[in-house]
Amino acid sequence: MKYIRQFTIILFISLVGEIIHLLVPLPVPASIYGLLLMLIGLRKKWIPLEAVEEVSIFLIDIMPLMFIPAAVGLLDSWGVLRPILIPFLVITLFSTIIVMVITGKVTQLFIKNDRNGKAEKNE
Repeated sequence: MKYIRQFTIILFISLVGEIIHLLVPLPVPASIYGLLLMLIGLRKKWIPLEAVEEVSIFLIDIMPLMFIPAAVGLLDSWGVLRPILIPFLVITLFSTIIVMVITGKVTQLFIKNDRNGKAEKNE
């Protein structure tokens, strides 16, 4: 029952992200809205970590399986991708590097803020 409740919380946050996507005329995917809502909820302690932790770990563990349909879709689209393969690979490489750098910097910022917050509590 605990897992169903945790998964329901995650699905509800995703649903709210979908609703925001329908209401806000920005070219931002609904999943990004959902992730931001989850991040804000966890950081503000509106959603306790224990309320989604175990299902989140499970979803992260099975994440590689979620990429199989996308990979099959790319293989199925080989005829369309073949003429633009070099630009596709270059864009993919650079965008991957940019995402990795930004993700690393944001993670370092969160770790630094978390350490500073813990240091202030101990004083």
